[in-house]
Parts: sequence; C-alpha cells; structure tokens
Amino acid sequence: MSEIEGEPIEIVDYELFEVPPRWLFLKIRTSDGTVGWGEPVVEGRAKTVRGAVEELMDNYLLGENPNRIEHHWQRLYRGGFYRGGPILMSAIAGIDQALWDIKGKRFDAPVHELLGGATADRIRVYQWIGGDRPADVGEAAAEKVDAGFTALKMNATPEIRHIDTPAAIDSARDRIAEVRDAVGDDIDIGVDFHGRVSKSMAKRLVEALEPYEPMFVEEPVLPEHNDALPQIAQHTTTPIATGERMYSRWDYKELFEQGVVDLIQPDLSHAGGITEVKKIASMAEAYDVAIAPHCPLGPIALASCLQVDACTPNTLIQEQSLDIHYNETSDVLDYLEDPAVFEYHDGYVDLPTAPGLGIEIDEETVRKRAEQDVNWHNPIWKHDDGSVAEW
Repeated sequence: MSEIEGEPIEIVDYELFEVPPRWLFLKIRTSDGTVGWGEPVVEGRAKTVRGAVEELMDNYLLGENPNRIEHHWQRLYRGGFYRGGPILMSAIAGIDQALWDIKGKRFDAPVHELLGGATADRIRVYQWIGGDRPADVGEAAAEKVDAGFTALKMNATPEIRHIDTPAAIDSARDRIAEVRDAVGDDIDIGVDFHGRVSKSMAKRLVEALEPYEPMFVEEPVLPEHNDALPQIAQHTTTPIATGERMYSRWDYKELFEQGVVDLIQPDLSHAGGITEVKKIASMAEAYDVAIAPHCPLGPIALASCLQVDACTPNTLIQEQSLDIHYNETSDVLDYLEDPAVFEYHDGYVDLPTAPGLGIEIDEETVRKRAEQDVNWHNPIWKHDDGSVAEW
C-alpha cells in the first residue's frame, strides 16, 4: 500500500531510450500514472547497461511499491552474489533516480526537500574548456568567463608516456599559464589528469602546475592506483580530487582513510544514484572532504546531481556538460520541456523547485531521437610505438 491516501500503487511498466550523443534514459510508470525518469548509462557501454536495467526491473521491481526506495536499493545491490562495478551500479543508479522522481512527484516536493531540505541558496557550476587534447584554452577560457562562469576545467595533457620528456611537462605548464593569464586570479581552474598519467609523471606534473594555483588536480592517477596518492600529495599543496570511477561507499572507504584526497567526484549515474551518493557525501563530510559530483552526461543525471547538491553541506561545485566536447549532436537542454531550469547566472544555478527531480522531459524529442543509431565509444589512443595509451 502507498503512504499517500492509502491507495494501492505499484510499478507497472518501464521503457529505455538510447539517445544521442551517448545517453540512456529510463522511464518508469506506476499504476496511478506517475512517471519517473532516470539516466542509467556507462558512456560507451549503453547497450550493456540496458541489459542490466532490464534484468533488474523484470526480476525485482515490476509489481512492487515504488515508495520503498531504500529497500529496493538493498535488494538490487544485495540480491546478486556478485556486486558493484560500473555496469551494475549504473543500472541501479538510473533506477534509483527514477524512483526518487516518482516519490517527489507523488509528495509534490523536490527530492532535496525529502532528503532534509536545502543547505544553500544556489549551486556553483563549472564549465569545460579545451577538449580531449587541450588546445586554444586561453581564448576559450576568456569566452566562458565573459559568459559569467567563475570556474573552469580543462584536461591537463593529451596522451602521455609512462615517463615522458621535459617538453611534455612544459606543454602542460604552458596551457594552464595561458588560462591563468587570460582570466586572472579571481577565476578557479580545475585540471583533469583523466587517469592518463602514471604516478611517475603525476608527481612531476602536480609540482610544475602548482605555481598557477589550480582549484584541484583531478584523477592524477587511475583509481586502481589510488595507493599512489599519498606519494603524489607530497609533491603539491594543490587539492587532489578523484572518484568518478568509483561506484559505492565501500570503494570510497579506503580513500577516506588515506587522508590525502580533498574533493570527491562520485557520478550520480554510476555510483548507485541519489541514495548511494548521499551516503558517500555524508562519509566525506566526516573526513572533511568536499564533494563535486561528476556529470558530463544528460539532463536527468544533472537534475539528480543538483538534488543531492542542494541538501549536502559539503557540496563545493557541480560539473555540467553544456557545450562539452562530447555533445556534438545533441546537448543537455534539447531533451527538456523547459530549458530554463538549468539557466546559469554568475556561475551558479538556482535550486530546483519543481516536484521530483525538478525537470520535465520532452518525451516526443526523446522518442524521435531514440530512433537514431547511437553507437558512441570512447577513442582508443595510441603512443608513437603503436601501444595503447590511456584516453
């Protein structure tokens, strides 16, 4: 039975839509006609995640009361002997988002109100510049600052060898110097290493970039090499950020105990959704670590991030993908009935006020674009000798 007016309610149907540029949307419908949307996707593995969502929905959720979100999360996670990882946790994440969207709509409140209410009046956002192989960063930085953004992020390097030349260090240094010169000291600049860099090069690079005072250095090494972070931290006072390829509070536990990471970046479409990321954020707060959710994704993922941001006291800033280099064919606002919900003013976005996730999906556009063949995969980069490089 539902908690609202005692009427019975259950999950009766769901649909999945793969849409450009590289997103997967989930629509869940209940017996009273309420619809919730989620974004369960691993970029480049949408079809694999689709299969996981179908398996979870068919075996665990059809016919169930949608209100028991925590109970459903536990069943989806613990109902399998083999747990965690990007595919299963992304499938759970999108389902969780949709269930919170349903709950907020049925209680006529934004999700953050159901999670304790706002801890801030607005959320700061940052803007990407420079592309995968960063170039023309000074000009792009100046344009984004003129558009009102007060924080930017750029890739540190293109592909880079395990131990590379002084010229590779100089190139990275010159890029951030170009941005700092273009925007001055009142603008924050995040530098993303994208896990492309070995611990050997990371130690050299963080030291070389420090004079330009980055806001943070992100993923200086791959998450499987997080044990190297204490060594890297000895070479810089710049805050260290990581976490976009970590999928649960158990993945983060050892990271927090290390005591060297200053900012975590869980992804609301990869790390178990709203339910799990709220718990991860609370763990981070206990270790004096800030949170800046990872989100180079679509509107449902961003809306979910903002709901957690709004009620989380250690939120620092929010990534968003408007005009990001991946969005060449479709962008975040294309799938919304009212794009104004993501309008940015002076580098901030207002708190969502509409029920649920706070957005209305343009279903006609979703269905039309889902008819296209979407087959995005990240590039496979190579070094000069033909060996595989980190992207």
